[in-house]
Amino acid sequence: MNLAAVDLNLLVAFEALLEERNVTRAGRRIGLAQPSMSSALTRLRALFGDELFIRTAAGMQPTARALVLARPIGEALTRIRETLAPDAGFEPATARRRMTIAVTDYGDLVVVPALVALLRQEAPGIDLIVRPIGDAAASLAALERGDVDALIGGHLPHSARIVRHRLFEEDFVCIRDKAYAAPLTPDDYLRLPHALFSAAGGDGSPGVVDAILAMEGRRRRVAVTLAHVVAVPFAVASTDLVATMARRIAGRFAAIAGVALIPLPYDAPPFAIDLLHSRRATSDPALSWFLATIERVGRSL
Repeated sequence: MNLAAVDLNLLVAFEALLEERNVTRAGRRIGLAQPSMSSALTRLRALFGDELFIRTAAGMQPTARALVLARPIGEALTRIRETLAPDAGFEPATARRRMTIAVTDYGDLVVVPALVALLRQEAPGIDLIVRPIGDAAASLAALERGDVDALIGGHLPHSARIVRHRLFEEDFVCIRDKAYAAPLTPDDYLRLPHALFSAAGGDGSPGVVDAILAMEGRRRRVAVTLAHVVAVPFAVASTDLVATMARRIAGRFAAIAGVALIPLPYDAPPFAIDLLHSRRATSDPALSWFLATIERVGRSL
């Protein structure tokens, strides 16, 4: 392909269509009238030899080819914007800004406290609003619309319009009252009564362990089901219960609740804690700094 013959503005139109899924809204976003945006789509189809976006009742849905193109085009445009953008001189220490994130219970308990501490030290003028992720798909849609600046948590859905960074990996441990701190055997794990957190939006559900047990034709007994993950270690304390939790959450409450961390007697795979944001974030110096700060927090945990 002769790059000199390609109108790079078409790539901007492609990005807008991918994110808006509507010709009129995409045109408005990049300053084009609806007829001009339709013309850009026609030229994009000719350029790539594919329909790219198909009109449906749910909006303009990208084809498989469009989804393949989404990441390289988004990255190319990001590099161009970064190269052309003037030095905005963003100063965290004096900046005034409001940032909004949505997090799972895990993110709220493990990532947010460290993030708040760092913001208070380095950017005290930045206000932070934290919303819960109850419905992951709805939170992803809010991120795509720009209603929130980032999502943090595990098991979050994928989208071609969203950038995903892995902050770190988490694994599982068991907790018991300190009076029962001896290591558990697989038979012990099955024999003991369990406490379980089951509310929607939790990360790292011990369902992973249940799947492992099911493969062996075995099943544990859940004696107590709790609506809040914070309640689990306090329910376990001073009882014969055992619970399976994410290691970092368990570690936060071990001393306060009086429970001990014990290795899980099964090989359960770790799960990722991710940071999600829109591709437009890189053109905003304040938001870029904020996202980089979240990544710094992730590396420190």
